[in-house]
Amino acid sequence: GSHDSFSYWVDDKSPVGPDQATAIKRLARISLVRKIMKKWSVTQNLTFKEQLEGGIRYFDLRVSSKPGEIGQEIYFIHGLFGIKVWDGLKEINTFLEQHPKEVIFLDFNHFYAMDDSHHHFLINRIRSAFESKLCAVECVEYVTLQYMWEKEQQVLIFYHHPLYQEYPFLWPGNKMPAPWANTTNVHKLLQFLETTLGERSRYGTFHVSQAILTPRVKTIARNLIRGLKNTLVHRNLPMILNWVKEQKPGVMGVNIITSDFVELVDFAATVIALNDLLLEDDESTS
Repeated sequence: GSHDSFSYWVDDKSPVGPDQATAIKRLARISLVRKIMKKWSVTQNLTFKEQLEGGIRYFDLRVSSKPGEIGQEIYFIHGLFGIKVWDGLKEINTFLEQHPKEVIFLDFNHFYAMDDSHHHFLINRIRSAFESKLCAVECVEYVTLQYMWEKEQQVLIFYHHPLYQEYPFLWPGNKMPAPWANTTNVHKLLQFLETTLGERSRYGTFHVSQAILTPRVKTIARNLIRGLKNTLVHRNLPMILNWVKEQKPGVMGVNIITSDFVELVDFAATVIALNDLLLEDDESTS
C-alpha cells in the first residue's frame, strides 16, 4: 500500500485545503509558503497507474470539496488540493479493465468540508467508476482471490463515515484499522508497528501497518526547503524495509503495509514476496 496515495500532484497555486489550521491558511496566502508546503505535502512520486504497475494494491485516500466552488466536485487533499477524485478513479478503473484478476482496496478515511450531499455525490462517482467490480460487504475471511474472481469483482471500498450503512458496496472503516505512530523517530515507529501487530484483531478485519514517519512542526521549520523526502524518508527507508523483510503474513502477522515514496526502495516487491511464506506454510501442512 501507499500512504497519501494521490499526493504525487498537489496544486500550489490553489488555496490551502480545509484540512489545515487557520494560521497556516493565513500564511499560505504567500505563494512561497505554498511552494514549501508542497515539499511536505507530496508523499509519493508515482501516479496511480505507475503505483499499480509497481505492485501497489491498497490506496490511502483523503478527500475534500473546494469551499466556495459551485457544484459538488470532490478532490484529493493533503494540505493542498490534488486532482479530482473522479479522474483518479477512472485511471484506476482503466488498469483494472486491462488486468481482470487484480484486486484493489480504496480506503477513504478522511473527509473535509463535505456534507451529506457531497458524500452522496462522491459515492455515486465511485459506483459509476467501478459498477459491477465493487465487492459488497462480506465476512472478511470469505473474501479470497478465488471468491473475487468467481464474482468478477475487483474493488473493495472502505468508507470511514456513517453513510456507508446506506450502500451495500461500502465497507465500514472499522474493517480497515490503520494505527498511526505519529513520530519522527524510526526506532519508535518500529516498536509501535510491533506492538500494534501484537494487538491486531485475530479475525474479522484487515489491518494496515503504517510504516511512515510524520514530521512535527519543528521538523518542518528546521528543514523548510529540504522537504519530507530528503529530511525523513531517504535516511530511514532502509531500516523500515529491513523490518518489513522480517515479517510474517497471516493471522496476527502483517496484512497491508503502507509507505511514503514507494519507489525509492524495493518496497512493493519486498511486501509481495512475504506471500511466499504463506505458500511454504501450505506446503508444510499438506
